[in-house]
Amino acid sequence: MSIDRHAPIFVISVAAELAEMHPQTLRQYDRLGLVSPSRQAGRQRRYSQQDVDTLREVQRLSQEGVSLAGIKRILELEHQVSALQSRIKELSTELAEARQREEQEAGRVFAAGLAGDVVSLLRGQRPRPRSQAMVIWRPQR
Repeated sequence: MSIDRHAPIFVISVAAELAEMHPQTLRQYDRLGLVSPSRQAGRQRRYSQQDVDTLREVQRLSQEGVSLAGIKRILELEHQVSALQSRIKELSTELAEARQREEQEAGRVFAAGLAGDVVSLLRGQRPRPRSQAMVIWRPQR
């Protein structure tokens, strides 16, 4: 059984301990919008494993000398890249499905039956005799 990385399960004291930060730092990051935990009834913050990972990334960037405004922008851009990568996967799947449908339809031939109806056949397939006889129009010379 695995834990959902996005499930808000940690109270602020546990999240602070996991991220090796002071709880007040987590409150400050929440006010600045760097990490936005879920809220339970009574306005109690609940952090997910994803939030804890983000807090660790904020700490790493801060130790490397990046300002909090810079960190916020980096996190926004990373989120945007992730969303775009997800959209690319969706579009790639749609494109593959469309190409597959196109290949299937490319092998289809339409013929006119004796009754004037349109009959769909696979390439190389002949219409049934009499019930779906094909009318061929040839120009006269």
